Amino acid sequence: MRYCLGIGLALAALCGVSTLAYARPPTVMNSPGYDRRLQESRSQLGSSPTVAEPVTAPVVKPKRSKKKQGN
Repeated sequence: MRYCLGIGLALAALCGVSTLAYARPPTVMNSPGYDRRLQESRSQLGSSPTVAEPVTAPVVKPKRSKKKQGN
């Protein structure tokens, strides 16, 4: 009895996991208008002559800790 129950639960779990692998939200779809605007904005960013300066990280001094006292 337990053996059949275990097999049934294993099959149900396997079916449940396999259906979740192909699930995707309903909002995911190809949008030609969005793709076109995205390509235009990327092309405008690529042609801009602005140069970004690298940001230097501030130098952090090591913290001083108290020395442990020997017994």
